[in-house]
Parts: sequence; structure tokens; C-alpha cells
Amino acid sequence: MLLAISVAMSGVARADGHGHGKHDRDDDDDHGRHYYSDHDRGEMRDWYHERDRDNHLPPGLAKRDRLPPGLERQLRVRGTLPPGLRKKMMPCPEEVERRLPPPPVGCAHVVIGGHVVLVNQSSYVVMDIIHFEM
Repeated sequence: MLLAISVAMSGVARADGHGHGKHDRDDDDDHGRHYYSDHDRGEMRDWYHERDRDNHLPPGLAKRDRLPPGLERQLRVRGTLPPGLRKKMMPCPEEVERRLPPPPVGCAHVVIGGHVVLVNQSSYVVMDIIHFEM
């Protein structure tokens, strides 16, 4: 009887240990995610403020191009662009594109409501966003 209890308890302990290890693994880690680096963000902010000061911002990045608050709230990293935001996507201006690293395969740099957005072209998942203070 003591042997049966010991065997039963060791199975529980092994199951508990196995389960604990699984919880330590972070399924929502950022491995494989694509980010704009701090350097990219700094370069883009400097570029933006220089152009804004001179009133030479390209279409899509001017203050008049900002999104209404309801659409602005829907523009989130890891979120899927709803149809209303997809309609607002514009190609990234050439001079902006040159300052950014090449997008990963299947992704593109686009402009949406005054933001530079890295978006997956088939799923419309937002990979990253560069926000500009307006």
C-alpha cells in the first residue's frame, strides 16, 4: 500500500514539474517580431521635425492627415488593420523608405494617418509603428 501511494505521488510530482516548466516558457515572446530600432525612430523623428519646421512634409505625414480618434485607437502593434484603416494606407514616400531598413519579406512600410507603419501585406497585421508628435 505504501508503495502504491509512493508511485501515485511520484506521478503527480512529475506531472507538476512538467507543467511548471511549460508555464516558464513565454509563448508570447517577441522572438521573430520585427521592430524599428531606436536608431530608426530617432532618424525618422529628426527627419520629420526638420520637414515639419519647413512645411515640406510629404502627403500622408502632414498634420492635416491625422486620423480621427476612433480610427487612431484601432492602429495598434500586433493588431489587424480594419477595412477603414486599410483604405487610409498610402505608400511610404521614397525619401522615408530610404531612411528605413528594408522591410521583411511579405511586409511593407506604409503611411497611415501621419504614422509610418510596418504591416504584413497579406494578413494586415501591424508589426510596428513610428508615431510622430504632432
